[in-house]
Amino acid sequence: MIDFSAIKKAAEGYEKDMTKFLRDLVRLPGESCGEKETAARIVEEMEKLGFDQAGLDAMGNVIGYMGKGKTLIAYDGHIDTVGIGNRANWKFDPYEGYENETEIGGRGTSDQLGGPVAAVYGAKIMKDLGLLNDTYRVMVTGTVQEEDCDGLCWEYIIKEGGIRPEFVVITEPTNGNIYRGHRGRMEIRVEVQGVSCHGSAPERGDNAIYKMGEILGEVKELNNRLKDDPFLGKGTLAVSQIYFSSPSRCAVADMCAISIDRRLTWGETYQSALEEIRALPAVKKYSAEVSMYTYDRPSYTGVVYPIDCYFPTWVIPEDAPAAQAMVKAYEGMYGKPKVDKWTFSTNGVSVMGRNNIPCIGLGPGKEEEAHAPNEKTWKADLVRCAAVYAALPSIYTAENN
Repeated sequence: MIDFSAIKKAAEGYEKDMTKFLRDLVRLPGESCGEKETAARIVEEMEKLGFDQAGLDAMGNVIGYMGKGKTLIAYDGHIDTVGIGNRANWKFDPYEGYENETEIGGRGTSDQLGGPVAAVYGAKIMKDLGLLNDTYRVMVTGTVQEEDCDGLCWEYIIKEGGIRPEFVVITEPTNGNIYRGHRGRMEIRVEVQGVSCHGSAPERGDNAIYKMGEILGEVKELNNRLKDDPFLGKGTLAVSQIYFSSPSRCAVADMCAISIDRRLTWGETYQSALEEIRALPAVKKYSAEVSMYTYDRPSYTGVVYPIDCYFPTWVIPEDAPAAQAMVKAYEGMYGKPKVDKWTFSTNGVSVMGRNNIPCIGLGPGKEEEAHAPNEKTWKADLVRCAAVYAALPSIYTAENN
């Protein structure tokens, strides 16, 4: 019988430690491919708390283990953040942050340094209370390059590290809810060619920007008729970047290209999304090239692991064993949770989407704080998540082994 009151009390007792740990991480700016200091600080905390193993893989992902059992249960949190954008939009120093009675502010507090912090202390609570046994082993990760290329880190962990957990807890912010899926996404490039000439006589050339103007109108309209799903919601697309080439500002552009952020709902694939763009009248008219990006940026350790920029949609059933165990762990201390889905994308695109390893989500903070100025999280969320993380493996293994 699990003593939920003891787990809850233990998590509350670590609130100050978790707050300090999170504030330390905020002070170490670590955008994608620059996470070295953040990773080292997490390993340091794991070693201090008595993890059985703590270190880095070749890509630079933090991997720590607690326990010796056969069933491997993983807790994933990415440790890279986006930049700060326009500094004038911040009311405080994003890398010093702030702390008051209930909140912690700073870049990465919700997205998503708070998740690894709560997971590390969740594992510590398991050890403190004697919850670890010969049935399960816990893996806590601090993964890299998620903001650049979600899921790449887990492709490496699974394919190159040979690690395959029974299920993975995604610790991205969930607004106090439990999440069981989200839409996928992909990154599309559309490129059209033209012929340059002197700007004083534009009729001599063939302006690629004008061609792209027609394509843009059709791309915008396509968004309105994309597929909908009753749980995950509608597929969407957004033009996120535009490029051109031209001999000078006094010349007609001879190339124009756009990037499209395409969100994929259930039943949509990268093939279907590409064909929708290729079928647009202006794309056909101008013989535009439609392709998918590839990501091949080196990690901070220098590892290059190329991957297509396609991140599959995933969902697990509400009655899946991992989902049911998470709900029971939450109910044991905090009442009935709402079970929902993320709007944004997570490393689950690889874990579940590409490799069919079940994922379930619970993480401190709110989605609305992600990538926004004046980002913050809540101390109560750290406590709640650490407690639920600590209770989860015992419940899962009692019912599924």
